[in-house]
Amino acid sequence: MKTRAAIIREQNGPFLVEELDIDELRDDEVLVRIAGTGICHTDLICRDQVYPVPLPGVFGHEGSGMVEKTGAAVTKVAAGDHVVLSFQSCGCCAGCLRGEPAHCLNIFQCNFSGSRADGSTTYTKNGQPIHGNFFNQSSFSELAIASERNTIKVTRDVPLELLGPLGCGIQTGAGAVINSLRPAAGSSIAIFGCGSVGLAAVMAAKVVGCTGIIAIDLLPQRLQLASELGATHTINPGQADVIEQIRQIKTDGVDYSLECIGLAPVLRQAVDVLNNTGVCGLVGAAPPGAECSLDMNSIMFGRTLRGIIEGDSVADIFIPQLIELYQQGRFPFDRLITYYDLADIDKAAHDMEQGLVLKPVVRP
Repeated sequence: MKTRAAIIREQNGPFLVEELDIDELRDDEVLVRIAGTGICHTDLICRDQVYPVPLPGVFGHEGSGMVEKTGAAVTKVAAGDHVVLSFQSCGCCAGCLRGEPAHCLNIFQCNFSGSRADGSTTYTKNGQPIHGNFFNQSSFSELAIASERNTIKVTRDVPLELLGPLGCGIQTGAGAVINSLRPAAGSSIAIFGCGSVGLAAVMAAKVVGCTGIIAIDLLPQRLQLASELGATHTINPGQADVIEQIRQIKTDGVDYSLECIGLAPVLRQAVDVLNNTGVCGLVGAAPPGAECSLDMNSIMFGRTLRGIIEGDSVADIFIPQLIELYQQGRFPFDRLITYYDLADIDKAAHDMEQGLVLKPVVRP
């Protein structure tokens, strides 16, 4: 079977839309006709080989679409179902068996290896393997192969092309608040970085009842949108000292903070603005080996720093919950999305990197 897909053939190279052959399904696999796929920061840092994903390859890990066909052993979904594709986990390690798939001990192999567990690829061209299986989907394509495990059945009552970003970026920001930090109603949170992940966190903080939601970003248009989505205060670090400004809002510091950028100096700020028992969540993706210095006494007096992957989500449960919140008008993540044709994926990536759009979604 043929499909058009966007390929990266070299480090820092452009997305090239080419015709590929897609493999036959294995028993536990699902063939999905893609309606839309969000572009995530992780796609771009893998394109640039910050994470060593094998090339040439097809990226894309925020896909949504309709099931075309299922393998013989699949029971969770059937042809015609609307689905969101999320991250993959092995299902058999200690993390998975505890019900924490985002902390799968094999998460890098499952999502970044570029192939199935047996080394085969889901895409080929002229008989040559093209690395796929990115987050077990590689959904910058008309057709994508996922597994039953990372395929999430969703309602038909919401536009299908809208839902892809729930599979990673939106679920990460919202889940970091709702599942990981779990702030009590009336508590305060500072969110560093108002891209799509940070703004999903802003909306989630409003949902759970935080009364102090401080959004920090360099771009005025993002701060304006953060205010419209629920932020009670905004700070532009290019115009004011962030720590001083937060201390003026919350004298003792905030109860929670979230670092969504992946920069060591920002993580240090996110820890330093906490009150004595505050918790900082780290979701920003930094290059391997990146280090940050912290004041050990600051941590010793009760502060906590914790890493968060995929919003600590069990996607089969959490993604339908986010869709229900959206339907109720309480989680308007559609305001973050700008659509592009798959043929224009390179422009979409450029616009995202330049801060012109928040969450580009490419449609085959």
